[in-house]
Amino acid sequence: MTAKLIDGKALSASLKRKIQEEIKAKMAQNIQPPGLAVILVGEDPASMIYVRNKRIACEEVGIRSFYHGLPANTSEEELIKLIQNLNEDKNVHGILLQSPLPKHIDADKLFECIHPNKDVDGFHPYNLGRLAQRRPLLRPCTPYGVMMLLDHIKQQYKGSHAVVVGASNIVGRPMALELLIAGATVTICHRFTADLAPYVREADILVSAVGKAGLIKGEWIKPNATVIDVGQIRLPNGTLTGDVTFESAKEKAAWITPVPGGVGPMTVAVLLQNTLVAANNFKK
Repeated sequence: MTAKLIDGKALSASLKRKIQEEIKAKMAQNIQPPGLAVILVGEDPASMIYVRNKRIACEEVGIRSFYHGLPANTSEEELIKLIQNLNEDKNVHGILLQSPLPKHIDADKLFECIHPNKDVDGFHPYNLGRLAQRRPLLRPCTPYGVMMLLDHIKQQYKGSHAVVVGASNIVGRPMALELLIAGATVTICHRFTADLAPYVREADILVSAVGKAGLIKGEWIKPNATVIDVGQIRLPNGTLTGDVTFESAKEKAAWITPVPGGVGPMTVAVLLQNTLVAANNFKK
């Protein structure tokens, strides 16, 4: 048995076309297009690539991108003032603060400064709280993108055991909440989990979001499981790999996401969708 690939590129392209069509229709009615402010502090090479790709994606669908590139020594106070100004700017419907931030800046404090209605990353405690209460508004991009991938393959949630490996505020915790809302029985594994293998072996749905190459061994995968690999690790030779040992895992799984081309494209597409949702809510 060889697992079927879950094509994130194709699904994200379809979502972006829908977003583009909606924006075009609104502009034909003289409705202002959505605006996304992107803040990058410093010159981290990976972050610069991510920001460039997000800005290109905005242009593709008709979202206006407002770029703010700041030096690495920018103070917390300066950054807070910029965010406050963007909160008040009626041309800006979404604010994206690219992480990681320099060590002298409290990331949690800065994310909380972004107005919840413009929090297109879905990191603000208000939006995470709404998700926890099963009343989501702006949802964290990667977990919501994973749910779209699972819905696309008509994944059965109720009666299924979902195991999430990784408990970050960005992916792991909101991922568990998304799966709970869908009706799955959810287990979260993290760095203090004594023995990871037994949990993975029981997973009908496995989502790994750690960022450690080869963390999940193929022989651990439950036959016919769905495997979602959120990890993206760049190897010394320049290639990207995930948390899961792909070649051996695909021999046991029913469905599996490739790295690259699986979850990554969906994260960007959901960011665009969140920006459109924020703009629509702003007009209301």
